[in-house]
Amino acid sequence: MKKKRNWFILVLLIALLIMSVGYSLFSTNLNLNGTAEIVGEWNVKITNIEVSSIKGNCNPGNPTYTNTSATFNLKLYQPGDEVIYLITIENQGTIDAKLANVVFKTDEKGSDSILYETSELSKELKAGSKTSFTVKVSYSSDTEENQEVKTNSITGIIEYVQK
Repeated sequence: MKKKRNWFILVLLIALLIMSVGYSLFSTNLNLNGTAEIVGEWNVKITNIEVSSIKGNCNPGNPTYTNTSATFNLKLYQPGDEVIYLITIENQGTIDAKLANVVFKTDEKGSDSILYETSELSKELKAGSKTSFTVKVSYSSDTEENQEVKTNSITGIIEYVQK
């Protein structure tokens, strides 16, 4: 009986050893590692300004622009003169943009005879797309007298934000 019990204990120890080795062979540690990176690029800018049309006897000047500003200096000689500039804004980045704010102000001390009008801007500017708007500068046809102040300037802020 003692032999049987010894054999039984030995068989149990061998079975336990086999189970331990088998468990270690078939068990695996899973390690998960991750990295997140923002690769979007914000690049909304002015890419062109050109004279779209001229009416009357005026000098449209030589419009210039940088990534974030457009400048035009023109000369209007008589009532009815007008120049329309076409300004192009492009989203050269990878992030869609939406129009958040547009503010155009004229010089309060400037001439009331020089008028500015702008066309509506695109509310959405998808990555890789572009939009244009116009700025019309005119010498009011209603002007009858020679004013002392003969200049006026416009300041505009166009604000696009992430969509």
